[in-house]
Amino acid sequence: MRTNFFAMIHRMRYINRWGLMRNTETENIQEHSHDVAVIAHVLATVRKEYFSKDRICPDPNLVATMALFHDLPEIMTGDMPKPVKYHNRSMETTYKQIEEDACRTLLAMLPKDLACLYESLLMPNDADPVVREAKLLVKVADCFSAYIKCVDEQKVGNREFDRAKLEITDRIHAFDLPEVSWFMTYAIPAYAKSLDEIDFDFDFNGYDCENATKL
Repeated sequence: MRTNFFAMIHRMRYINRWGLMRNTETENIQEHSHDVAVIAHVLATVRKEYFSKDRICPDPNLVATMALFHDLPEIMTGDMPKPVKYHNRSMETTYKQIEEDACRTLLAMLPKDLACLYESLLMPNDADPVVREAKLLVKVADCFSAYIKCVDEQKVGNREFDRAKLEITDRIHAFDLPEVSWFMTYAIPAYAKSLDEIDFDFDFNGYDCENATKL
């Protein structure tokens, strides 16, 4: 029962993003997927803890796991720059079909019983409202990861990402979700700081999980 599936996942580190841009530091899809998973998890957690009233709240662990796998097809296809990928409706439709074929190729590397389980991560069922909300949070986290990449490049004086940052900012605000506003307000500013600017003067006894109060 040998499988090549996980060895293929390991190769995510060889697929670089932002291929049309001049980068001061390369970013591969393995690094990106980790960032997206962390951000997606906190978005789901913040929704569940602070903004859950009358809303579907997918399990943060499910959302994070979906995020880890969201770019897996790019192991087969490479990272397609967005200006090419979304150049027109025909191009977008064709690329989506290619991604589906890539997912099926990867799933075929697994034993059948495992393939059925992993299919829900590589090809989530949009008919399930919980899954749709989980995918939405992964999509938002994907945008935040791209935004943070722009911030990183701007910090070292690379203006190549100036326009991309503006466009991504517009996409983030267009989601109009409270957990998105929360992350933009409370988490994003620290990404622009240097290590020396980050305050490490914490009171490690200053939080009480049993008597915590919500924002």
